[in-house]
Amino acid sequence: MSSDVPDGPDPATVLPDPFSSDEAERVRALWQGLGLPGLIDVHTHFMPKPVMDKVWAYFDSAGPLIGREWPITYRADEDVRAAALQDFGVRAYSSLVYPHKPDMAEWLNGWAADFAASHPDCLHTATFYPEESATDYVSTAIQRGTRVFKCHIQVGDFSPMDSLLDGVWSQIADSQVPVIIHCGSGPAPGTHTGPEPIAALLHRFPSLPLIVAHMGTPEYVEFLDLADRYPNVRLDTTMSFTDFAEADAPYPKDALPRLRDLGDRILFGSDFPNIPHPYAHALEAIERLDLGDDWVRGVLYGNASRLFGVG
Repeated sequence: MSSDVPDGPDPATVLPDPFSSDEAERVRALWQGLGLPGLIDVHTHFMPKPVMDKVWAYFDSAGPLIGREWPITYRADEDVRAAALQDFGVRAYSSLVYPHKPDMAEWLNGWAADFAASHPDCLHTATFYPEESATDYVSTAIQRGTRVFKCHIQVGDFSPMDSLLDGVWSQIADSQVPVIIHCGSGPAPGTHTGPEPIAALLHRFPSLPLIVAHMGTPEYVEFLDLADRYPNVRLDTTMSFTDFAEADAPYPKDALPRLRDLGDRILFGSDFPNIPHPYAHALEAIERLDLGDDWVRGVLYGNASRLFGVG
């Protein structure tokens, strides 16, 4: 073949039909090759349609919290998206909802409870916001079987140390229901993002079961430090290590040994459907870290299986 022929597009970033059977086979081959029974994805988004439509419109506009063009690969109706996760072999996933203003979280919790009831593979998810009613509706959510909370400090633009959340954090510490918390300053810093507010929160509530979303992008090392200090702190891989994330906030190579050592507290997350690449690429990005098959098995399934009791 002539050397003048240009290389083709990178197959990791180009996919004509993200919902095709070929894509599902590609994903399944990855976990089957590791001898796993499937995947557990702790960071996926299902929301009421009006809310999801607004989220997608914000991504389409490359708003200030996005900071760059961000095409949504898996834009489709809710039932199509849920079926895609089943086809991929995802055995458990979340419906991460989050409010950006008062008087929204309780409504989202009701929707998420109904969604989990009709989608057995979904971990019953809830959320909260600093407001007078938060302690009561979080108590209700825990009593009704919520298995994971979502807290989005960046979008909600609130401090985790807000006194209106005191009753929320104390209940979560007592119940040990994990909280997936977006607290890193990526993709754009917020008023209350970064490791310092979380360090203050953990100093006050050291047993909080926090799952730091996106590995704490871009403050990777600082959040590793917090995980070293607090045994209930975990991190999810959402968007991290992918070509898209590495372009702006590469994971430091010298931190990889620490990441390997914390292997039992690293959980796979994808950000599905709001990802600018094929689902399989997120898995491949984890494998290419070259931290060993046992480490990858724990991240893709075993660690979350233990945490959430998924068989």
